[in-house]
Amino acid sequence: MRIAILPGDGIGPEIMAQAVKVLRRLALPVEMHEAPVGGAGYVAAGDPLPAKTLALAREADAVLFGAVGDPRYDKLERAKRPEQAILGLRKALGLFANLRPARVHPELAAASALKSEVVAGLDILIVRELTGDIYFGEPKGIRQSAGEREGYDTMRYRESEIKRIARVAFDAARKRGKRVCSVDKANVLETSQLWRDVVSAEGAKYPDVELTHMYVDNCAMQLVRNPKQFDVIVTGNLFGDILSDEASMLTGSIGMLPSAALDEAGKGLYEPIHGSAPDIAGRGVANPLATILSAAMMLGYSLNQAQAASRIEAAVSRVLRDGLRTADIHTAGARKVGTEEMGDAVVANL
Repeated sequence: MRIAILPGDGIGPEIMAQAVKVLRRLALPVEMHEAPVGGAGYVAAGDPLPAKTLALAREADAVLFGAVGDPRYDKLERAKRPEQAILGLRKALGLFANLRPARVHPELAAASALKSEVVAGLDILIVRELTGDIYFGEPKGIRQSAGEREGYDTMRYRESEIKRIARVAFDAARKRGKRVCSVDKANVLETSQLWRDVVSAEGAKYPDVELTHMYVDNCAMQLVRNPKQFDVIVTGNLFGDILSDEASMLTGSIGMLPSAALDEAGKGLYEPIHGSAPDIAGRGVANPLATILSAAMMLGYSLNQAQAASRIEAAVSRVLRDGLRTADIHTAGARKVGTEEMGDAVVANL
């Protein structure tokens, strides 16, 4: 198995080092090859996604990604900014399905902004379509209209794009609680009406999975009011972007949450949902658990190593039960540790 390791910027190299350490401890038949991306890619080759990095990602069976972004490059033209690397990888690799689990470890329920009884045991999977919608629809731009500037974007989905993301959600639900909630704004948007029609038709092919529909504004409210009512949420790019970030905060720390972006064959790019956090880079205090859990997702989804994935997840749970906490999840009575010590603890528990 060939894995592309793309650490990126900020805390990316620090947290990636811990995930690589965990993967090596498993002693699986894998080859790991590292390449620069984001700001590091721009420094190395004048591009946030260098040609050699993209070639490595194409050849690999899976990609493990750290984080990109650095204020030093904010004044570059948009095409050269670090964040363009992840967009370029999604497009080049055809990564259309974003899987964002939001799970609350029992030991961290008190860290949530909500009452612990509301979030304890929470286990949601948000399936977000990643390559369509208003982010990519044409036409878009800023123009002069009636003597002032006017900005415009186009929300657009093809039936085939909706079908394939719906199938990902229904297949995932079959392995979980067998419930899918499709989120749209069909009472206002024609795009959402098509979304609802197509998802309903696909749902009929999965009689063992319960399908419900919910407007996006109500879903945002329900995630705060009663989040445990959800199993799998499937939605478009714009709504998924917002709802998945909201769901992540139910867990108390984005430093705990992994994600996957998959193509139609199951190849994926795996990354923590947090950013590059340049303000704490190099201080050894970043939480590596989201990256380590992203590696576990990679083993389970793309590399057919379910047992190894479960071992990593169990080791992380054990570390939390033992009371180890990085600064972002630290509470009174717990033992505060740094990035490397947390990685070492996971390795020890394997």
